[in-house]
Amino acid sequence: MINREQLAAYLRDFLRTDAFEDYGPNGLQVEGRAHIRRIVTGVTASHALIERAAGQGADAILVHHGWFWRGEDPCVVGQKRKRLAALMAAELNLFAYHLPLDAHPLVGNNARMAARMGWQADGRFGKQDLGWLGSAPAQETLADLAAELACKLERVPVLVGDSAARVGRLAWCTGAAQGWIEQAHAAGANTYISGEISEPTAHFAREMGIAYLACGHHATERYGVQALGAHLERSFGIEHVFIDIDNPA
Repeated sequence: MINREQLAAYLRDFLRTDAFEDYGPNGLQVEGRAHIRRIVTGVTASHALIERAAGQGADAILVHHGWFWRGEDPCVVGQKRKRLAALMAAELNLFAYHLPLDAHPLVGNNARMAARMGWQADGRFGKQDLGWLGSAPAQETLADLAAELACKLERVPVLVGDSAARVGRLAWCTGAAQGWIEQAHAAGANTYISGEISEPTAHFAREMGIAYLACGHHATERYGVQALGAHLERSFGIEHVFIDIDNPA
């Protein structure tokens, strides 16, 4: 068991949240019960996750995509009211960590994706060094890489490029980082991997000669919260359960 404030302070320091300029608040977003024995992790603080966590007897939810994003309507109506009412009825704490969980060298989304895929990281790129650079020793061609991604992430990626071409220098950044393809190219990458794809992404890839694979926003960001939850379980003796609420995006 751990006190709510103790957990918030530990995660602030462990994830270095003060070092990031983010799109929303990192840390304890909604206060629940004071003591935490069981924590549920998930990608997004959706209503479905809240209901599942309450059914599991959780004291807290820890997610990558929380609430209160910059620029959104602050009124607690509709979807917001439904989510918040369910959370507060169950007296659940809500912890959320966005960019700090992407960037962390051990439990971050990019670090865990590399570990899952067997990639070797040797550099960073982009704002706040969120993008990772390295190589994919086990996958020689783009076809090999796409097949391995489909197997390991359980999502068939969208490939823009010649499937017979070699992977070469690899760059990756999970989630909605498709706009970083220009920075990946400038950093010397031959292949860039992210979660989503936008209309301009394919044109840039084709015109600048960099391969691109979109592997799913949700699919690429399932592993950081799991690793963080397991770390907390080992460190504090609390119970941890990961609940995957699938999302086709």
